[in-house]
Amino acid sequence: MSSIKELENIATQMRRDIVRMVHAVQSGHPGGSLGCADFFSALYFHIMHHHVPFSMDGKNEDLFFLSNGHISPVFYSALARSGYFDVKELASFRKINSRLQGHPTTHEHLPGVRIASGSLGQGMSVAIGAALTKKLNGDNHLVFSLHGDGELDEGQNWEAIMFAAHHKVDNLICTIDRNGEQIDGSTKKIMSLDSLSAKFEAFNWTVLEMNGNDMDDTVRMLDHAKSLTGQGKPICIIMKTKMGKGVDFMEGSNEWHGIAPNDEQLARALAQLPETLGDY
Repeated sequence: MSSIKELENIATQMRRDIVRMVHAVQSGHPGGSLGCADFFSALYFHIMHHHVPFSMDGKNEDLFFLSNGHISPVFYSALARSGYFDVKELASFRKINSRLQGHPTTHEHLPGVRIASGSLGQGMSVAIGAALTKKLNGDNHLVFSLHGDGELDEGQNWEAIMFAAHHKVDNLICTIDRNGEQIDGSTKKIMSLDSLSAKFEAFNWTVLEMNGNDMDDTVRMLDHAKSLTGQGKPICIIMKTKMGKGVDFMEGSNEWHGIAPNDEQLARALAQLPETLGDY
């Protein structure tokens, strides 16, 4: 397991990877990726028991499903930095014939990717299915998933949320990236989610809240969530983050949901993100 400082350094390098990846092809989604770097660092380097090399059957290990697949840059960085594939492959992001497409896909056979997640709203259902499979197989490991708050506009999520509680899927930890921004504006303007905690509680989930841009709090609450599994309820973590976290001119702005920095902006961003593990 990594220390808090080590996890923070990994998250910083992930942020550096993200801005370089999207800049190189002038395409991608940096905002949400930057906001979730701390979560991915904590999950892959401290919380989950996962296997490298990769096995698609996922037996006897914790599983992770990314539902908001447009934040693929941070996902790819986490996978590469934790050993699923060579970090040099990050340079192929969104290029022709690359395994690192804009939204993760399974037909590219990229280690660590279990589902295609370009279409929003489906990851909850898949994670529930995987969690039920583990129960049927007598596998006591956990299933984790990540979802965007704007993604909850998709109705399929709420069917899945109701299903998971009814079937006591208590080996599932779903995290909602509550940055309050989506592609067309703030979630408050587009489709208000308040009070999100009360909604999940009304569906009979155990609900926790954490600051997803504070590594101490992220690790503590993910560990706490693990301690609450097996008690008859699925678990939801409402994770408060800032879109664009770590790059001052991107923070808190939905404008950076899906645009890439230019050369000058990249230089400014990298100046705020010291190289900690070595660039690809």
